[in-house]
Amino acid sequence: MLAAVVTEFGGPERVELARVPVPRPAAGQVRVRVRAAGVNPVDGAVRAGVFGGAGQRIGLGWDVAGEIDAVGAEVAGWAVGQQVVGLHYGAVKPAGTHAQYVVLDATAIAAAPSTVDEVSAAALPLSGLTAARAVEQLGLAPGSSVLVTGAAGVVGGLAVQLAARAGLVVTALAGAADEDFVRSLGAAAFVPRGAAGAGPVDGVLDAAVLGEPALGFVRDGGVYVGLIPNHAPAAERGIRVLEQEVAPDGALLARLVSLVDAGELTLRVADTFPLADAAKAHDRLAVPGTRGRVVLTVA
Repeated sequence: MLAAVVTEFGGPERVELARVPVPRPAAGQVRVRVRAAGVNPVDGAVRAGVFGGAGQRIGLGWDVAGEIDAVGAEVAGWAVGQQVVGLHYGAVKPAGTHAQYVVLDATAIAAAPSTVDEVSAAALPLSGLTAARAVEQLGLAPGSSVLVTGAAGVVGGLAVQLAARAGLVVTALAGAADEDFVRSLGAAAFVPRGAAGAGPVDGVLDAAVLGEPALGFVRDGGVYVGLIPNHAPAAERGIRVLEQEVAPDGALLARLVSLVDAGELTLRVADTFPLADAAKAHDRLAVPGTRGRVVLTVA
């Protein structure tokens, strides 16, 4: 099969197509015929060598939408032909979802949304799971105040929607031109990027990875949740400083799919590219201010 890989670290030009063996599902796994796959910032980081793996062929891609085409032993509830979405966790792996086929643990998939196409569905797994886990990690009761930084981004926008749905009073921090958009997602208040008056709030969900400046918006004894492991600021003033790391979770993904199908969670796609143009998709990923997920399509 064809797969997008890197064998040397660097810019988008390092992304190449390679012929690699079609994977076979082991016990507890399914093989998915890929139809669409999100291109996430983590893919750019893998390509640049942030996670190591020098000298290896590293497959790219975490998100997938497609149909099951093979089922391993000891898998119940899934059958060939079912449309699914899933998360293929791991930075350094021989092949990812930017390929014609991918093998996933059966516990990492969910039935695909019925109300959106495969391209939009491919924007859900990594970003949706990241946002949902971060909102849960805040641990705030309904009526509590939360600031979401990077609220107009893919993860931030999902976090705004999920936090508002959980009954939190959301303040969105984003670019000045994004106020109407983030309010449409459920933000009760808006603070333009660079402004000083965004606190104090009970918690911050730091989708923009601002770090210490975002911590300054949290009240004494509040909570800060960062989205990148080992990048959180030092705790102060009794603030709980937490870090969220995404993980495959088919049950949580299924709940997010149900919200999509109920019209309660909006997915955004900025651009699409065929798998053959994976390097161009990485170029597009680097464009500042992209509003929506870049998605690869696989024929």
